[in-house]
Amino acid sequence: MPRPIRAAISQGALEHNLLVAKAYAAGAKIWAVIKANAYGHGLERAARALGLADGFAVLDFREAERLRLAGVAKPILMLEGFFKPEDLALLHKYSLTPVIHNPEQVEMLRVTALPSELDVYLKVNTGMNRLGFTVDNLRAAYNAVRMHPQVRTITVMTHFADADGAGGVQAQLAWFNELTKDYAAAPRSLANSAALIRFAEARAGWARPGIMLYGCSPFADQSAAQLDLRPAMTLTSELIGTQHLEAGERIGYGFSYEAVGEMTIGVVACGYADGYPRHAPTGTPVLVNGKRARTVGRVSMDMISVDISDIPEAYIGTPVTLWGEGLSADEVAAAAGTVSYELLCALGPRVPVAEIA
Repeated sequence: MPRPIRAAISQGALEHNLLVAKAYAAGAKIWAVIKANAYGHGLERAARALGLADGFAVLDFREAERLRLAGVAKPILMLEGFFKPEDLALLHKYSLTPVIHNPEQVEMLRVTALPSELDVYLKVNTGMNRLGFTVDNLRAAYNAVRMHPQVRTITVMTHFADADGAGGVQAQLAWFNELTKDYAAAPRSLANSAALIRFAEARAGWARPGIMLYGCSPFADQSAAQLDLRPAMTLTSELIGTQHLEAGERIGYGFSYEAVGEMTIGVVACGYADGYPRHAPTGTPVLVNGKRARTVGRVSMDMISVDISDIPEAYIGTPVTLWGEGLSADEVAAAAGTVSYELLCALGPRVPVAEIA
């Protein structure tokens, strides 16, 4: 028999979450962000489930190629654009829309004769200071791209740094509007998941939801369930061993946890090689036979230990939920001092994946 760990990906949850995003978008078009193998959910699988999106946003040309080979005909947005002059041929081959965010890309485009018309996005740096044009070079970039004889449309875009936090989007949005006031007729793309949900003024023409499509909340103070989002990935395993401890006995590498009294420990077939966060501390929640329990001691490569003292019916073979249905990845991530994005993207390649309705 195979090792009992598996990840179940719910097509129904992905479809539902997209409909939630479309309701928030209130008529704006949706780029479904499926970069990083659809946040660990499977690129082609996610594209099928999210078929009502208006287009898909990815990072890598290999992802774009996979989508086209899988029969996806909808627009594909390349979030980091192209990297070398030879990439421009791939834009034509696979009918891709690049994000242009630096002068070097503008120059590559300027000196290249394209075999067909091209839609482009121009990224504006409004304070996040990762990618994008600033007040010093935006106008030159816009004019150079506009003058290319085979550029069909230019959409201006930015990315919000604190849409999920106290800062909100107002300052960045005001700066974006100021920087792009001379291009008022150009289409816009602004909202990530957090901005799409909280800030109607940021929805614009094209929204770019990511994490909400996978059933996680972009907010620390609002759960996915409160947003009517359903977990798309559920990671489950089983107990493969039990131990009875007396007070003073210790557990795992480094003897990092010491029993303060009698307790029963269940050993779960899941570790950091499966994508479970190694830094998850004692107390990180799990479900054992549907009941809440907590991890104890260090996460090892292949196993974690959980306290099953209050779950007398637990035995070898008892099911365990690491995150997903019944236990949000957001909660597990918060306990581990990270974000659900990381948990989902880090799903180990050795974990079998099953697609469910």
